[in-house]
Amino acid sequence: MDATLGASTTHGYLLLPANSTTFFSPLLAALLAVASLLWLVPGGPAWALSRCRRPPPGAPCALAALAGPAAHRALAALSRSVPGGAALASFSVGLTRFVVASRPDTARELLSSAAFADRPVKDAARGLLFHRAMGFAPSGDYWRALRRVSANHLFTPRRVAASAPRRLAIGERMLDRLSALAAANDSGEIGMRRVLHAASLDHVMDTVFGTRYDGDSQEGAELEAMVKEGYDLLGMFNWGDHLPLLKWLDLQGVRRRCRTLVQRVDVFVRSIIDEHRQRKRRTGGNGGGEELPGDFVDVLLGLEGEEKMTESDMVAVLWVSKDPSDMHDASVRFCALRSNGFMDIFDLARVQEMIFRGTDTVAILLEWIMARMVLHPDIQAKAQAELDAVVGRGRVVSDGDVAGLRYLQCVVKEALRVHPPGPLLSWARLAVHDAHVGGHVVPAGTTAMVNMWAIAHDPELWLEPDAFRPERFTEEDVSVLGDDLRLAPFGAGRRACPGKTLALATVHLWLAQLLHRFEWAPVGGGVDLSERLNMSLEMEKPLVCKAKPRW
Repeated sequence: MDATLGASTTHGYLLLPANSTTFFSPLLAALLAVASLLWLVPGGPAWALSRCRRPPPGAPCALAALAGPAAHRALAALSRSVPGGAALASFSVGLTRFVVASRPDTARELLSSAAFADRPVKDAARGLLFHRAMGFAPSGDYWRALRRVSANHLFTPRRVAASAPRRLAIGERMLDRLSALAAANDSGEIGMRRVLHAASLDHVMDTVFGTRYDGDSQEGAELEAMVKEGYDLLGMFNWGDHLPLLKWLDLQGVRRRCRTLVQRVDVFVRSIIDEHRQRKRRTGGNGGGEELPGDFVDVLLGLEGEEKMTESDMVAVLWVSKDPSDMHDASVRFCALRSNGFMDIFDLARVQEMIFRGTDTVAILLEWIMARMVLHPDIQAKAQAELDAVVGRGRVVSDGDVAGLRYLQCVVKEALRVHPPGPLLSWARLAVHDAHVGGHVVPAGTTAMVNMWAIAHDPELWLEPDAFRPERFTEEDVSVLGDDLRLAPFGAGRRACPGKTLALATVHLWLAQLLHRFEWAPVGGGVDLSERLNMSLEMEKPLVCKAKPRW
């Protein structure tokens, strides 16, 4: 027995008495000291392990904030807690370094800097092939080609205007469904979420595939289930994104669920492509031409000459092949297309991105607005008086009326300020190289976020920031398209949302239709404005209200 260690050896193994701490004390104390130092470093352990000598001020850990249902509020509180109310605060989640900007000037530095040109790709986003879509694709030739297609063809003013009859028709179908639901219930109560979501999904499906969404059909139920599964996967907190070992183990089953969903969507999209091809053969349509094609699949099938694609190419573009070499070849072929050609082309990752983001942005924003209309009958009455003056009651609202509905546009802006669908601008940025922001060094590999909710609720920028007051925008015209970082719900810079004009056109028209046709009132329980941040900031409890026809 070694008296110093208080231990003995048996068959070459060291045996320690159960009550002995002599051997472990120095080592344990050293490990605890190192761990404590890591946690005491501003920004936490991930920053302590970096080579950054001047990290932004921050808290050791914001796991509860980022994984909780109100991350935007928790991160705003974190920024305020840092000495001086840091415009740029740092924190750690596992081995991931984060910074969050809560001031317009710092936000502009992040959003306009080439250093933050990329996005971090979460395991779920990669599993759903979003790294091949414009939202997540790394900056480079492929991403620039996608952005050029979106900017020059998909979301141009001409295309948005050309889709007005579709928006109007889908809005009218939504109103008819609301009328039927109100008539079927003696109290006139309506659950708004499902109706708004179905209309939004119908709109996206019509735009992308030229097909109607029927939630009561088997195909519609399958589509809705796929979209819900995509929401859940993209919005969930995944430990594997922040701890490499857990990513490899996939304990939460994220990769397995993504593989299953990808297969389901692949079958769904292939069937729609086949339907378009058969219809083209029957009608002899040639696509392209001077007229805007009906949907994106029509465009793809109408490509001629150098742009004409084989079936395997089309599948690779609409839905990236699971073979990495095929993915590379498809990228090369895509980038080789003539830049002056008519190229309304997506890979299916981009289609998924449109379905997920396009559906929830419109539906969630409209639910928040209708909740405010129910809670503020004076604002509702003012918007309806404007509708009666501009439109009257003898006809339906049209896209052309929206320009004259100035107060209604202010209502939408105020909803985007108070209840932004993407309070953290939905997807974060990734530092591709070291950068200086707000006087601090942000090393490469850091995930950067903009807390647009905190900026839009800053009392130094907004009078009575927690009050819902659309009149503030009649006093000062503030753009929501990214020019003014006090209110940029769709982002700004090179990674701003490309579909923002289409989303706004849809929200303005459908809100006008809803207020023009019905008066809205609360039910007995009132309206609960509690929030839940999943993929977007939604009402925790779905809105239920009463609808009474106005005419």
